[in-house]
Amino acid sequence: MNEQNGVLAFPVAIACHDAGAANHVVAWVKNGLLSGDCRVVMEGPARKIWVANRLDESILYPALTDALSDVGCLISGTGWASDLEHDARVLARQRNLPAIAVLDHWVNYQPRFERQGERLLPDELWVTDTYAYSMAMREFSGIPVCLMENVYISELVKNISAVSLSPDHFEPIVLYVLEPARSDWGRHGSSGEFQALDYFIENIASLKAGDDPIIVLRAHPSDPPGKYDQWIAAHPKFRIRIDDSPDLAYSIARAQCVVGCQTYAMVVALEAGKKVISSLPPWAPPCSLPHREIESLQDVLSKEKLNELGP
Repeated sequence: MNEQNGVLAFPVAIACHDAGAANHVVAWVKNGLLSGDCRVVMEGPARKIWVANRLDESILYPALTDALSDVGCLISGTGWASDLEHDARVLARQRNLPAIAVLDHWVNYQPRFERQGERLLPDELWVTDTYAYSMAMREFSGIPVCLMENVYISELVKNISAVSLSPDHFEPIVLYVLEPARSDWGRHGSSGEFQALDYFIENIASLKAGDDPIIVLRAHPSDPPGKYDQWIAAHPKFRIRIDDSPDLAYSIARAQCVVGCQTYAMVVALEAGKKVISSLPPWAPPCSLPHREIESLQDVLSKEKLNELGP
C-alpha cells in the first residue's frame, strides 16, 4: 500500500467497530490495496459496511482471540463508541504483535488510545490526508506515521460525479449529515447534536437554499432508528424527512448544500464541489475540520448582518 509501511505483515488481523476507520479499511480491501490473508473482526457499524460492500464474510471472525492467532500484525480503528479496537490493541501487545491504528478524523487523537485510565499507543499510525499527517506527527512523536491513499473518498467523489439525476431531483435540497455528540456544551437538557439541529433550523433562511427547501436528515451509522422522529414532528412547518438512500454518494449528489457539525461526510461533500456549512452553534467548540473551505453558519449569519447594516 505504501512503501513506508514498516509494520504491515501478513497474515493480518483487522478490528473495527466505528464507521470512520472501517470505511477506509473496507475501501483498501475492496480495491486490492490491502491484499493478502486477512482475518477480520467487524462489529456494529463496521460490520454493516463490510456486508454492504459485499466483501467475503467467510473471513469474519467472531472473536478477537481467534483473529489474532498466528498473524503478523494488527490493523485497528480508533473509534470511541466501543472498546473493541482498544481491546484488540491490548491483546496484540500481550502477544507481542505490532499494532497499526487508523486515524480517520482530526479530533481527540490522544483520547482514542485511552480506556479507564489505561493508555496504549500503537506501533504505527495510518492517516489519509496531509492535515491528519501533520497533526499526528505533532501529537505522537516517536511513532511512525504513514500517509495512505484515501481510496474511500476518491471512490465516493467519483460515484457522486457519475450520479444521473432525473428532473424531479432538482428541487432545492439541504442535506444535513448527522453525528452523535457526546457533550451538551454546558447546556443541560439537550445533547449537542440536537442543539446544532435547532440552531440550523432557526437560521436556515440564511443558507439561501430556496423559499421552501426539502431538508433531508442523513442519520449516522451508529444512530438508532427513530432517533430524530420527535425532532421532525416538532417542526411541522418545514419539509423534513429522513434520508432513505443507502448510498451517501447519491444523497450528496442531489443536495444543493450539505450541513453538519463536523462529520467526515462534510469533507466528502466538499471534495465533490458542494457548498458545505458547519451548524455548530456559538456556544459550542469550533469545528474541528481543518478544511478552510467549510463555512460556519455563525459566519454566514455575521456576514448577513453586516450586509444589512450597509457600507
